[in-house]
Amino acid sequence: MPDAFPINAALREAITNRLDGFERLEHNHEGLKRAAVTMTVIDDGKGQGAFILTKRAPRMNRHAGQWALPGGRLDPGETPEEAALRELEEEVNLTLPSEAVLGCLDDYPTRSGYLITPVVVWAGESVDLTANPDEVASIHRIAFPVLFAPGSPEFVSIPESDRPVIRMPIAGTKIHAPTAAVIYQFREVALAGKATRVSHLEQPVFAWR
Repeated sequence: MPDAFPINAALREAITNRLDGFERLEHNHEGLKRAAVTMTVIDDGKGQGAFILTKRAPRMNRHAGQWALPGGRLDPGETPEEAALRELEEEVNLTLPSEAVLGCLDDYPTRSGYLITPVVVWAGESVDLTANPDEVASIHRIAFPVLFAPGSPEFVSIPESDRPVIRMPIAGTKIHAPTAAVIYQFREVALAGKATRVSHLEQPVFAWR
């Protein structure tokens, strides 16, 4: 894998083409609450590709203080793409047109009763972000080469499940599923061109609630 991903038209075209050629899996959402998260391709501040990762505000009702991709529940009548763009605006003050959507990854059903659709969007370069303090404690731009670090991702076993738990070493910590599963599939599909599936990957027990 290259050690640099210049944020330019060639990168946008490559990611778009890989997503177009990827046969994404949709899951039956019966009994699950629909949600969308964004993998937002953005400048890392040095002209290289990165994505937006946030740390949730400590006073949130659910998953307070956890690392997360911008996103949330679909409003009535909303598509995942519409919800993803709305949540980006609400959480990090980033307003993007519908043309910024490059494609979607596999639906991921969570232990806590959600069906997450990951939406890949292009923000490009010279973009300012501002955290909504009601939802976001901090915003981080994670450069793409971090995703290809040796030993990443990690797969661990837990006694509560026969499925492997995935985690990604990022920003000096370990990011767990579902966020880790989405990030890993983005790496595999959008950056490496591999049709890797992730819905079978497990979440840690603390995320089952």
